[in-house]
Amino acid sequence: MNARPTAARTPPLHIVLFGAGHVGHALVAQLGALPCVVQWIDARDECFPEEVPANVQVEATDTPEAVIDAAPPGCCFLVMTHNHALDLALAERIMRRRDFAYFGMIGSKTKRVKFERRLIERGVEPERLQRMICPIGVPGIADKAPASIAVAVCAQLMQVRTHMARASAACTISASI
Repeated sequence: MNARPTAARTPPLHIVLFGAGHVGHALVAQLGALPCVVQWIDARDECFPEEVPANVQVEATDTPEAVIDAAPPGCCFLVMTHNHALDLALAERIMRRRDFAYFGMIGSKTKRVKFERRLIERGVEPERLQRMICPIGVPGIADKAPASIAVAVCAQLMQVRTHMARASAACTISASI
């Protein structure tokens, strides 16, 4: 029996993307062609383009933490803002959720180590930090151009979607036995 999911049965990913900088723009351009729904969040209204793909909803807000709280279970969070303090606040809020499918944050291994230390100081359990992907994107792509980072991140998100679909199919098969 082939339990491989088909695109028709696999729902689109719900992605909450924080940051409308160069990488955010490149990522939205790629995500526009993929099976996902994107909430694109930034406080800087002027950073958003005039037009976005049909599957992207722009949200200019001064309270991005509220977006995290309102996001549906099983969503994917991407943090790539212009501000390390905001990245940390968002990371802390996301890590307190137990129901996300993916949390990726742009940054280096050094940023990850600093954030891990700070998140632990703020009460996040060390074992939970394994769920934070930083640096983001599939391994092996060294180019730091925004478009290259976007391709690596999109590939990683499609891996997440495939994994979720396989897990769902396995549950369906187990339930029917």
